[in-house]
Amino acid sequence: MDLPTGLKQVWREIPADLPEIGGFFQPVRKWLEEESRPGDFVLIQGDFGACYLMAGFAFEKGLVPVYSTTDREVEEERGADGLVKVTHAFRHRIYRKYGI
Repeated sequence: MDLPTGLKQVWREIPADLPEIGGFFQPVRKWLEEESRPGDFVLIQGDFGACYLMAGFAFEKGLVPVYSTTDREVEEERGADGLVKVTHAFRHRIYRKYGI
């Protein structure tokens, strides 16, 4: 099940200058609590502090929080004019459980 569009926006736009973020994404917590059942896997990734708080919330609710691991490949092209073009490629590998 995917997070609804409006809540995706909330999760993606956690203000960088907000000293405490727990209340900001409370609507996401509420949705997760209403839509999930103990034992459900929950993919949690994004803002580090938000992930920490949401993983803890998931554990409290009996959910299984996971995150994606990737291989990263970087290519650099150096132009004659000194311009450096960097390309990053990310390849999903596995989902890893938080806390393990």
